[in-house]
Amino acid sequence: MIDVMNLTKRLIAMDTINPPGNEYAAAKFIGNLLEENGFDVEYVPFESNRIHVIAGKGYSENNPPIVFTGHFDTVPLGVGEWSVDPFGGEVKNGKIYGRGSTDMKGGVAAMVIAAINAFSLGSIEGGVRLVLTAGEELGCQGAKDLIKTYPGLGEACGIVVGEPTANIPAIGHKGGLYLNLSFSGVTAHSSMPHLGDNAIYKAAHAISKVEKFDFGVEEDPLLGFPTVNVGKVSGGQNLNSVPDHAEFTIDARTTTKVDHDKLLAKLQKELGEEVSIETLTDLIAVSTEEKDPFVQRVYDACGIPKNAPDYPRALPYLTDGSVLQGAYGGIPTVILGPGQPEMAHQTDEFCYVDKLEKSVEIYTNILLKKKDFVQ
Repeated sequence: MIDVMNLTKRLIAMDTINPPGNEYAAAKFIGNLLEENGFDVEYVPFESNRIHVIAGKGYSENNPPIVFTGHFDTVPLGVGEWSVDPFGGEVKNGKIYGRGSTDMKGGVAAMVIAAINAFSLGSIEGGVRLVLTAGEELGCQGAKDLIKTYPGLGEACGIVVGEPTANIPAIGHKGGLYLNLSFSGVTAHSSMPHLGDNAIYKAAHAISKVEKFDFGVEEDPLLGFPTVNVGKVSGGQNLNSVPDHAEFTIDARTTTKVDHDKLLAKLQKELGEEVSIETLTDLIAVSTEEKDPFVQRVYDACGIPKNAPDYPRALPYLTDGSVLQGAYGGIPTVILGPGQPEMAHQTDEFCYVDKLEKSVEIYTNILLKKKDFVQ
């Protein structure tokens, strides 16, 4: 049996901060490990020094496999000073520290180990496919590129996304539509503003409309209502000139009730033709019926009894599930990983050791259709 702690440490030690990513070494390391354990492995190029890993074992003609998916890249270290080596994988007080420990090298390690070890413990109906991506952190560009360029994804019976959930399964998350809205004007000396055309005023008027924007959709039973936020505003050259350019960003978090093309058209209509709208990220919501047999299989593996309170759960953040659920024809998708959601992207990021070890057991139970009810 391979030790999840050692594998997590090895992955943390590899700097895959995005940008630029540099996931090649980590991907090859995991690919070699899987090949040594009888998996068929393919490497799909993404960008310079960046590759995806597609690995599978135990496929059958009668049943599609389970897909486990995670990503190799991490966010930057941030401006705060770390009290530990961010690439050291230090273990203390029941926690393993390092950039990616929670988001999500611990999850990747647990998935890989569970996939390897499960075959020595029992029969896996349909087998397993690992889809491990580069380039997730800046808007799932890697997964988007993968489904455009790689024809071998095949079919699947369900997807487990190993993002941080503290081993508590979620069956959906909102989509994300990130936009940059820009406005043009005419510059002039600020003492003679009537000779110019103030682009900041145009942006300000538009922001006021965005604040009151009505999506015009009903509540999603799992994901609630969509939201919108203006996160960044910029414009102008200096204090004593009429600005001839201004722009701001929108982060719209959407549900299954929101069509992104219709949303863009509605924004354009309400804000007017003077605004130029650039789409930065376009990811649809993830949603699965709780009664789906695959969801119940995951609940069983996690030890969640039927009709448990506080379920179903949805998440506030985006994952590669936004891309892969659609690529696999809308199959059931569960987000489930050992990391602490509140520690993602934080200084002194950590993952609890017991949750990391428990996740291996949970993933193995999912593969073997094994129940682990809590007494």
